[in-house]
Amino acid sequence: MSISINAAFDSGNIRVVGIDGDVVTLEIVTDKDSDFYQWFHFRVAGARGRALTYRIVNAAGSAYPPGWPGYKVRMSTDRETWRLAPTRYADGALEFGSDGSSDLVWFAYFAPYTMDRHDALIARMARQPGVTHRELGQTLDGRAIDCLTLGDGPKPVWLYARQHPGETMAEWWIEGALERLTDAADPVTAALRAKATFHIVANMNPDGSFRGHLRTNAAGVNLNREWHAPTLKRSPEVLCVRDAMDATGVAFAMDVHGDESIPANFIAGFEGIPNWTDAQGEKFYDFQRRLTAHTPDFQMEQGYGKSAPGKANLTMSTNQLANRFGAVAMTLEMPFKDHDANADPDFGWSPERCKRLARSCLEVLADMIDGI
Repeated sequence: MSISINAAFDSGNIRVVGIDGDVVTLEIVTDKDSDFYQWFHFRVAGARGRALTYRIVNAAGSAYPPGWPGYKVRMSTDRETWRLAPTRYADGALEFGSDGSSDLVWFAYFAPYTMDRHDALIARMARQPGVTHRELGQTLDGRAIDCLTLGDGPKPVWLYARQHPGETMAEWWIEGALERLTDAADPVTAALRAKATFHIVANMNPDGSFRGHLRTNAAGVNLNREWHAPTLKRSPEVLCVRDAMDATGVAFAMDVHGDESIPANFIAGFEGIPNWTDAQGEKFYDFQRRLTAHTPDFQMEQGYGKSAPGKANLTMSTNQLANRFGAVAMTLEMPFKDHDANADPDFGWSPERCKRLARSCLEVLADMIDGI
């Protein structure tokens, strides 16, 4: 039986270069109007009874080639459970395989979070008591920018994810946060909702998500470099969200992402903003310290460097919001690899662990909200 490779679906990305016996040669397709690529997601049909080898031969030219050593591909036969596949990176190619135990098998850079799942999440959460849905605006392809608002407290909190659409762990995190915040029997989040009003944008980049992009929207624009001067032509997604933030103010903000190279969860802050104050910065550092003590799925040893005083990049959302509102703003980064200090050899960093980390972040925020 011949095999068929297909990525013509929501969040799919791959190009078949050739099939020679049991070896499949592949390339990742670049984001539209961009040189970025690293996200892949595809299906293999007719795989039963054949031990197949897949080689992504343009891996060395991807956006973050240092992310491949130590990385393992996610594989599924039901599109629900995503296990680690044996993977190696050598001579510029990413190589992995399937053992022939299933007719159909799916591969992805990380467990996908499709637009279909996003729409189902928004519909489910919009029906929860106390939750209000707003469409803040539309993308270049005409997709909705959904915002869910809940809570009655005076402190405006913004949680937003997937500016970079291939970082699907970010929306898994948001799903976990929403489930915790809408649990009517949870005393921790009930108290938090009494002190804060949450505005949650689960997906900042629906076009890139559907198209199978790594980092950009439908115009090839990196949204997390647009926060200083977003426009309807290039970045309507950022423009409508930033306008909504201007209307509510921001006391606390978390921008949720994934990192290709570092095998750990970490947070980046806003050092170097022109309006920096030590008091504002200390609240950010306190959040990190508390989260490290709270869960083994977080650490502070690995992460990004700090900007020098006055040198912060204000095109990035965390820096812009911290400077614009005096907010305690931060960028949460989760790994495509694993949180090595607390690794899982079967699933790596997984959707369930993303959701669990979201619950931990809310618990820490609940302890700190009075001082923010």
